[in-house]
Amino acid sequence: MADNNIVLIGMPGAGKSTLGIVLAKIMNLNFIDADLVIQNQTDKTLQKIIDALGPEGFIEVENQILSDIKAENSIISTGGSAVYSDDAMKHLGEIGTIVYLKISYDQLVERLSDLQERGVVLKGGIGMSLRELYDERKPLYEQYADITVDVNDLSITAAARKVADAIEKANN
Repeated sequence: MADNNIVLIGMPGAGKSTLGIVLAKIMNLNFIDADLVIQNQTDKTLQKIIDALGPEGFIEVENQILSDIKAENSIISTGGSAVYSDDAMKHLGEIGTIVYLKISYDQLVERLSDLQERGVVLKGGIGMSLRELYDERKPLYEQYADITVDVNDLSITAAARKVADAIEKANN
């Protein structure tokens, strides 16, 4: 299996999907949005899956689909909850370099208006605060990341260039 993919992880709102598309253009790679792969394979929106199966059920579906992703020369944008799935993260680490798009809690608050509408997995249930979500996931992102890129206060294009530079540096 090829290990020439770039896997983007990070909080919801960090720019994984949007930045991923720009990054794919900059680096001349394909782009795979894992959330869309999940929606296509289940024929449901992420929120419908979460509503039907609950957070744990969604994580199982996500784990299964991410563990089966086969890709080459691609930017793979994962959902913010991908880091809950150890098998999926191991697989993604085998087929690519994992890049953590790091944003501060304050930036997160600015970027995310409604968690419910975005299909965000709240493991602690609907009452879980954004702060709790951030504190729970941050160590997981740090654990799985091969490269961490701080994308605070950057436009999508500037952030994508910064990521491309970091990947280039890491590969040389």
